[in-house]
Amino acid sequence: MPRFDLPLAELETYRPDVLEPGDFDAFWTDTLAASRAVGGEVTVTAVDTPLRAVDAYDVTFPGFAGDPVKGWFLLPHDADGPLPAVVEFNGYGGGRGLPHERLGWAASGYAYFFMDTRGQGSGWGSGGGTADPHGTGPSVPGFMTRGIENAADYYYRRVFTDAVRAIDAVRDLDGVDAARVAVCGVSQGGGIALAAAGLAEGLVAVMPDVPFLCHFERAVGMTGSDPYDEIVRYLAVHRGAEERVFQTLSYFDGVNFAKRATAPALFSVALLDPVCPPSTVYAARNHYGSLGSRGSLGAAVDAAISVYPHNEHEGGQAHQWLAQAEFLAGLALPSSSMMRPDGAPLQRTGE
Repeated sequence: MPRFDLPLAELETYRPDVLEPGDFDAFWTDTLAASRAVGGEVTVTAVDTPLRAVDAYDVTFPGFAGDPVKGWFLLPHDADGPLPAVVEFNGYGGGRGLPHERLGWAASGYAYFFMDTRGQGSGWGSGGGTADPHGTGPSVPGFMTRGIENAADYYYRRVFTDAVRAIDAVRDLDGVDAARVAVCGVSQGGGIALAAAGLAEGLVAVMPDVPFLCHFERAVGMTGSDPYDEIVRYLAVHRGAEERVFQTLSYFDGVNFAKRATAPALFSVALLDPVCPPSTVYAARNHYGSLGSRGSLGAAVDAAISVYPHNEHEGGQAHQWLAQAEFLAGLALPSSSMMRPDGAPLQRTGE
């Protein structure tokens, strides 16, 4: 794959204006409040596995509109005291799989939660277990155009709400230090992590790896690869719908969430990536924290980035995980008292 995007020197300063609706914050405040108001129980069931150094739990928590969402929760066996937690979101089309597939964080001493993505889980991997019970209008096969006629009906409104509710649930799990929760994900998971960074309060770190769902206006039509090309195919049929479609997508653009983030971040980008073009990643990274000058650790918001010059969408893979582990280990994480970035107490769900 030849380089097709901006040179690295230009990417470093690429900070485009991205469409943002005037009611962006109100839309998300109302969305999260409505789903939190529904309530619902979090169920945690121990899972019998061959694992001996890690304890595995099957978790169901209430997501968007109280819909049941699945996840795996892993703890180091005989963990001593509340642990910092890493919440991970999945790539496009995959499900939560099996608990033994993702042992790195728990084996490194963290509480670890992997969220299933509603309606997905049958495109690759070992399967998922979360339905999406909400219907939508006409769409291209895939998930990118489901409900795209209106932001209130769009598929990722439900997914991003699930992500925030997952963090709510994790903060109440035994073994977790509620003040020390980080989020991460690859591709779609990186885009979901950015949404969580802009919507969930009190995170200590954000690690979006080759993130998807950023700078839609540039990505759509720039690459001939799915999932962005699903939107191209939709617009090729629904002629004249472009303004409405991009207005919907503006409520879900990772750049707009990145602006509102307050936790230090470690991004990654692959300069030959035909799925998530480098400029779309840099658009989010270069706007990161721009609506607030101080992060949740009391310092200026930092957004480091790992660059993989000769890789496509696979990015750094295991090398990037090592970079993330070093990044987390290097953070001076706060004590277990839960505080917002502005110093006020952080309210748990239901308080």
